[in-house]
Amino acid sequence: MESVHPVIIFIIILAVGAGLFLAWQADKKRREALLLWVSGRGWSMVPGKNRSMHQDFPGLKVFQKGHSKSAKNIIKGEHHRRPVTLMDYRYVTGHGKNRSTHNRGVVIFHCDFPTVPLFIRRENPLDRVGEFFGADDIDFESSEFSRKFYVKSSDRKWAFDVIHTRTMEYLLKAPSFTIEFGFGEIAVYRTGHCGTEQYEQALELARGLYDLIPDYVVRQMKGEGR
Repeated sequence: MESVHPVIIFIIILAVGAGLFLAWQADKKRREALLLWVSGRGWSMVPGKNRSMHQDFPGLKVFQKGHSKSAKNIIKGEHHRRPVTLMDYRYVTGHGKNRSTHNRGVVIFHCDFPTVPLFIRRENPLDRVGEFFGADDIDFESSEFSRKFYVKSSDRKWAFDVIHTRTMEYLLKAPSFTIEFGFGEIAVYRTGHCGTEQYEQALELARGLYDLIPDYVVRQMKGEGR
């Protein structure tokens, strides 16, 4: 077997180095834009990494996947008088040649009452394959919503209480994010990292869902009026 020409090796190294530099430059530019946006809102960005999100938010599946989990560029603030946490989240699946790194831009809207884990996202072709084998999700009165969204929860009543007609109409018009209710928060996230525009969309989506939870459900979850 002939050896690879040194010039080709040099070109490959140069290309890889250039790619890494451009990625670093893009990330630096995004972080600077985030810092400016955070400062304008009177929020703060927490330095360093957090490796305990899976412990801090045990009800959110996004933080339970894979290994080598970490969050960085963590932003703390308030949105419509509710605490929010934003972050670049990363986890790894597999090992060696099968190793894959997954990045998520996550917004967490902290509720002032307990919630029940609930998972909502747009359907994909694999969901239809799963349905064929019996892995069905929750269906709703709206056939359009049931066709376009995959919904899972161990508490079907909670799912129907939260996802009522107005919520379905709201989600059908909303930008595409994955949504999770944990044990006291609403998480909205997407694949890859979020820029300021995506964070704004995710924040409004979370707030809209929070506002659409019926008052009687909130009272029940707070243990009031029993």
